[in-house]
Amino acid sequence: MKAISYSHYGGPEALEFGERPDPKVGPDKVLVEVRAAAVNPVDWKCQAGYLDTVLDAVFPVVPGWDVSGVVVQPGASVPEFGVGDEVMGYVREDVLCHGTFAEYVAAPVRTLACKPRNLGFEESAALPLVGLTAYQVLHRALRLRDGETLLVHAAAGGVGAMAVQIARHLGARVIGGVRETGVDRARELGAEPVVYGDGFTRRVRALARHGVDAVLDTLGGHALKTSANLLAPEGRLASIADGEVVGLGGRYLFVRPDADDLAALADLVEQGVLTVKVARTYPLEEAAEAQRAAMAGGLQGKVVVTVDRAD
Repeated sequence: MKAISYSHYGGPEALEFGERPDPKVGPDKVLVEVRAAAVNPVDWKCQAGYLDTVLDAVFPVVPGWDVSGVVVQPGASVPEFGVGDEVMGYVREDVLCHGTFAEYVAAPVRTLACKPRNLGFEESAALPLVGLTAYQVLHRALRLRDGETLLVHAAAGGVGAMAVQIARHLGARVIGGVRETGVDRARELGAEPVVYGDGFTRRVRALARHGVDAVLDTLGGHALKTSANLLAPEGRLASIADGEVVGLGGRYLFVRPDADDLAALADLVEQGVLTVKVARTYPLEEAAEAQRAAMAGGLQGKVVVTVDRAD
């Protein structure tokens, strides 16, 4: 099969397009013909070796965790899916090796759900990682409730955009920290945007005089420390970017594959609660350019790699 891979840690220049062995389909795996795979920051962080202390890499590595496609072979112990089913997944395993930037991926059944019927493959590939992250933080780490006020950092970004929409669906008021370029996007999603810079804390306090009930930090560093000072009494703090949150009394969350959560996200999309925005698409052979575009930032939406079927 055709695939993107890297044989050593590095940047986009380490990515190569070529032939790789077809995946083997274990009993609890599903062979998926890939139609699209989204680019995420964790892809280039793994590729640069930043996660080497927690994830072994078996080179050459095919990158990518997000995917959408069509089932071509369910494993022997997989009654959940049949040939021809359209699926999406957050295909993270314990070792970096068999990713989604390829014509085929053998995905553990626990990582997959049927894709939303009202989304194309490109949008469906852009949903799993960011959607699951937002969903799990709001439901498990923050336990957000109707009537509460939530501050979301980078509210116009990938995870932030999902969090704003889910929080609004839960009945929460959302204040969104944004750059100037993200103001319109955050407002469109249902947040009250506050631009970063001098006076950020004061402007948030003007909207929530007694502090916010919960904060979702997606940036870490200064934003995380500022967040701790914006909480109301008994307020909750969670971060997906900085483990220092634990020392501030909050929770750190690294998203995990969960088929039930993924199915819940698909249901929210089909209800019209969640929208998914794709900013740019690139063919598989241009994955390095796709990665560079995503790394540059400033896009209002996800970058997605597509796999066209010649046959």
